[in-house]
Amino acid sequence: MPRLIDRIHQVELGNLTQFTQLCQELDLPYFLMGGSLLGAIRHQGFIPWDDDVDVGLLRADYDRFIAQAPAALANTHYFLQTPASDQNYALSYAKLLDRNTYIEEKNNVNNARKGIFIDIFPLDRIPLETGAQREQLGKFQLLNTRLLLQLRYHLVDNPLRKLQSPLTGQQIAAATDLKNQREAVMTQYQDDVQLPQVKNLASQYAYDKEIYDVKELTDLIPVPFEQLTVQVPRNYDKILQRLYGDYLTLPPESQRTEKHLERVIMDNQVFTD
Repeated sequence: MPRLIDRIHQVELGNLTQFTQLCQELDLPYFLMGGSLLGAIRHQGFIPWDDDVDVGLLRADYDRFIAQAPAALANTHYFLQTPASDQNYALSYAKLLDRNTYIEEKNNVNNARKGIFIDIFPLDRIPLETGAQREQLGKFQLLNTRLLLQLRYHLVDNPLRKLQSPLTGQQIAAATDLKNQREAVMTQYQDDVQLPQVKNLASQYAYDKEIYDVKELTDLIPVPFEQLTVQVPRNYDKILQRLYGDYLTLPPESQRTEKHLERVIMDNQVFTD
């Protein structure tokens, strides 16, 4: 019988296939990031114990994808979840959800739409001065925290949560304003095309580890990922060394655990580990 992680991977491959086909149709260069980039290079697919997929686009390409993908997805079982398309969604980046599935995540209880997903990150220009970098990141993190609180994101479930009234129109409007402020902070340097570096401001890694030169993310090569062919930066070796050090060495077995999903509903069945 397939393990939960194997079932998740099969659905995520469908999400990734849909995403890459859309990018090809829209002529948008995308690239694998983080653990997905590591998986592509070290495993030619998923890290066997990793249960998510991370892809990225430069901000201008990301904005085009967000604007044009929903029409292409209209007659599919995929949903492009963004701060605008889901009023209960608090995160700063998009997810492509399989609407035929339902999930429960570890340490992440909220009222946003649920489904097996891949993460789609925008890469934004950042200033060169460290003080200005800290200021931008600090503003982003403050607004992000306020949104998580406003939209009732919790680490653990609480039976009383189900008794809460839905958010009022005024509360939704306040959250929308915070989302707009956050995006303005993320894109405040976007028009300065002389700035050579971009960053995933929502990164889980230390600030300096996920700074890229724009040139790194426009020089892409195809590599295998399971049965797919996907795009990664040609400079993947230096990128992975920045993120993980000796990235070809497997971590201890005690660290080979899934990070996100603990319960999945698909094909009218419930699956857990």
